[in-house]
Amino acid sequence: MEWWQAVILGLVEGLTEYLPVSSTGHLILAQRLMGIEQDTAADAYAICIQAGAILAVVGLYRQRLIQMLGGLLWQRTDGLKMLINVIVAVLPAVVIGLLLNSRIKEHLFGIWPIITAWIVGGLAILVVTRLKGRGQREKGRPGFDLEHLPWKLALIIGMAQCIAMWPGVSRSLVTIVAGLIVGMRLTAAVEFSFLLGLLTLTGATFYDGYNHGQVMIDTYGISPLLIGFLFAFLSAIVAIKWMVAYLQRHSLQIFGWYRVALGAIVAGLIVAGFFEP
Repeated sequence: MEWWQAVILGLVEGLTEYLPVSSTGHLILAQRLMGIEQDTAADAYAICIQAGAILAVVGLYRQRLIQMLGGLLWQRTDGLKMLINVIVAVLPAVVIGLLLNSRIKEHLFGIWPIITAWIVGGLAILVVTRLKGRGQREKGRPGFDLEHLPWKLALIIGMAQCIAMWPGVSRSLVTIVAGLIVGMRLTAAVEFSFLLGLLTLTGATFYDGYNHGQVMIDTYGISPLLIGFLFAFLSAIVAIKWMVAYLQRHSLQIFGWYRVALGAIVAGLIVAGFFEP
């Protein structure tokens, strides 16, 4: 892997990891466009550079993490409840991931499944955003905050997260949409998605690093990994800050239209023979 390819993959990872557009789908597409062979080393690289994006969330949401740590160490009710919700929500992904990880990689890590997930997910965003906006106008309230999330609803969000094991779906998409469906405010659903992703992505990174890290290093070396990590970290900070600020004033619709357009463009390029799936 060339250094500039590592830079591009790091930027793609950081910019898309926490946006509801699917970082895995974008990374697989970027690897194909740059001629990087889709194998165990490439899959492990795409997952391991997530560590940069994870570190960005740790830095930006350190106060929430301190609050959760305080709940564990000093039995602070608010922090402990939030920690329990995150743990409860991550359990379904742990179970399903351990049982079906190899089958998912075998059957769903292809361009056409990703295109399908992009388009269907984009339409889901448009539908849910429209229905959520209508429901809020009828009820006259925007939803509840993160502190008022019951553990049973956190479990529902966690179960929805399992759908994102299909590349192209987007973990951020399903957790944010699930949060909206159970009644959370948009900004609260986004924040819970970030916190849930912190634990989920950390587990996935360690799992793939432990199982395939040596193959990845033998294939690419250390330098591309460090470059990808650095640029994922920097670009994730930019993407998270932009998304939070944007959603203070707007809905998720822009991401829905983006997904549909991207899926249609990539499908069109494949059909026209400009791109090999």
